[in-house]
Amino acid sequence: MSEQWDVVVVGGGAGGLAAALTLARSRRRVLVVDAGEPRNAPAEGVHNYLGREGTAPGELAAIGRAEVQGYGGVVRSGRVVAASASKQGGFDLVLDGGEELRARRVVLATGIVDELPDVVGLRERWGRDVLHCPYCHGWEVRDRRVGVLATSPMAMHHVGLMRQLTDDVVLLLGDAYVPERQAADELDARSVEVVTGAVSAVEVADDALRGVRLADGTVVGLEALLVPTVGRARAEVAAMLGVATTEQRRGETLFGVVIEVDGRGETAVPGVWAVGNATDVSATVIASAAAGMKAGAVVNADLVAEDGRLAVLAHRDGSRTFWERFYGDRDQVWSGRVNPVLGATAEDLEPGTALDLGAGEGGDALWLAGRGWKVTAVDVAQTACDRIAERAGDLGRGDRSDGAGLPVRTERHDLTETFPEGSYDLVSAQYLHSPNADFPRTAILRRAAEAVAPGGTLLVVGHGRLAPWSWDPSLRMATADEVLASLDLSDGAWEVVRCASPERTATGPDGQEATITDEIVEVRKRP
Repeated sequence: MSEQWDVVVVGGGAGGLAAALTLARSRRRVLVVDAGEPRNAPAEGVHNYLGREGTAPGELAAIGRAEVQGYGGVVRSGRVVAASASKQGGFDLVLDGGEELRARRVVLATGIVDELPDVVGLRERWGRDVLHCPYCHGWEVRDRRVGVLATSPMAMHHVGLMRQLTDDVVLLLGDAYVPERQAADELDARSVEVVTGAVSAVEVADDALRGVRLADGTVVGLEALLVPTVGRARAEVAAMLGVATTEQRRGETLFGVVIEVDGRGETAVPGVWAVGNATDVSATVIASAAAGMKAGAVVNADLVAEDGRLAVLAHRDGSRTFWERFYGDRDQVWSGRVNPVLGATAEDLEPGTALDLGAGEGGDALWLAGRGWKVTAVDVAQTACDRIAERAGDLGRGDRSDGAGLPVRTERHDLTETFPEGSYDLVSAQYLHSPNADFPRTAILRRAAEAVAPGGTLLVVGHGRLAPWSWDPSLRMATADEVLASLDLSDGAWEVVRCASPERTATGPDGQEATITDEIVEVRKRP
């Protein structure tokens, strides 16, 4: 059974976490899947990040994860190994651990991989004293002897940036670039040393860069080396979803291959966004975070619009359409276990006839039937009724000599229009709620009370204070006292057994815990 999410964010760097934080603060069910391969992992600190200047990359990521989780978001280690559009709408994703996910929207924050020149030892020093960005790391090597490895005609730009930070700059030309007359004059005027010959290896001593070795064996002494790279987006998941990549160039110089997005971060595939340097190789950490926040807001706005359309559809077409879609989108929704309050209540009752309103997939009805009750299970969705009937047959055959299933009869009713006939020793309405704002719950519960046989019990359990992961935690639900008053029961005909609003700790789909409230009304009809 797939886990259901409003948004799955692929990538747990600054961009992905910022998007997730924005969505979590809007009470969206958001999951961040992080493969744990940040581009800036070797760096000592994150720079030009206002308020967090110099923070270690791992520390900044930990702060971001904690903030996301503090608002109910979930961050999980893993890798997306399969992704596709779902036939039911949204997207299906599979993690490397086998977990199956369903997401209404996807945000790609997968980052880039730097394509380095073929120089021995270069990658081992990457992010330490072999650098790619003067804005990210230039201050840390100020006033030192710094080399710039030419990989394109953009070498002059990088030389100029480093010359702001140190008087001792060495341009290593190799065979990637030959300065024209004007550029050569500028290098000479600014006292930039120019070295020809291919660079074959870096020289290291005492875990520090000491220089580079040329192909002819010459060693050029250096304390740091700037190496402009080509950044290539981690685009495997993008490709699975049919999202295109594009080249990022300045003139004829290739800077990177990135995920193609519009100004809001949206890709050409509806429902998929991308942020961070996976979409722009020049994006620094703070720029990626800003893009993530913006995309999170845009994604939430898109979901708000869809929620509005669904609400209108549910209102127009009635509860049946909503709940048929609700059950039809997945093979199993509920746990199959009996609701605890019903279980505890029924244990003290003599088995008889029972009516289960809003039976769902039959967890309560099947539990009652297994203990000798003859149950009528009612739901608005035919899909739910079919599942109850199938499971009743499967569960009961092994215990009965006639090979029949459990004694459960299913009836499909839209309780706003029709109600099952007869009277019952137990009438149960467990969490009988609807996203339809006009759902006449009070009228239905009054009709339920009328269906209780003399000596029988009506048990109503509803949501009070909802958990953050609930379908709409902002809803204000009726209290037990309000439910009891709305039933308008005759004092002489009924005994109030319980009217309470107990708190309990609930566990969400990802192990998170929250304190919620149940609203319980148990009344007995006098014989």
